[in-house]
Amino acid sequence: MGIDLPGRGRSRKSVRKTTTATNGYQQLLVELYSYLARRTDSKINRVILKRLVQARQFQRPISYSRLSRFMRRQQDASKYIVAVVGTVVDDTRDMEPLSGMKVCALRVTEGARTRMLNNGCEIYTFDQLAQMAPTGENVILFRGSRLTEKKKHFGTPGAIGDHAKPFVRSKGRKFEKARGRRSSRAYKTK
Repeated sequence: MGIDLPGRGRSRKSVRKTTTATNGYQQLLVELYSYLARRTDSKINRVILKRLVQARQFQRPISYSRLSRFMRRQQDASKYIVAVVGTVVDDTRDMEPLSGMKVCALRVTEGARTRMLNNGCEIYTFDQLAQMAPTGENVILFRGSRLTEKKKHFGTPGAIGDHAKPFVRSKGRKFEKARGRRSSRAYKTK
């Protein structure tokens, strides 16, 4: 007689429980937020913990200008703390960045830090955030875009209905512009 396992032993949970980062500070943050997620009813602590343990490719960077653009829409934006589990980078295209913003991030680039401090922003770490708002009250969580250059190439370039970007040396007339790319050369795929 064997044991009656669900799925005959094939059901494996593939959810990360801990970080693979070798950074000691990030490991301590995972311990801190696993405690907060367990002991508080706040959903934001569980989300921050999930984002802390996920792979670094999913901890996308977000620009300071995008944060200030979103926070301009908020009424009384100075009472909120913006949290980013990732990097805040500088964007010089934003001519009028929002001043007096409170930002908490894993990392802030040097250019973004200089610009934010010059505009009167406050920058916090996640352990400071846990002390200021342990239940996540007045904390708005942001994350960067997941659309990266490598994702544009996913799929089959040239297939009907597929808009995958091909790996081409150049964009000239001689490079992958023949059959299937122009109606003058036999046919053109939609």
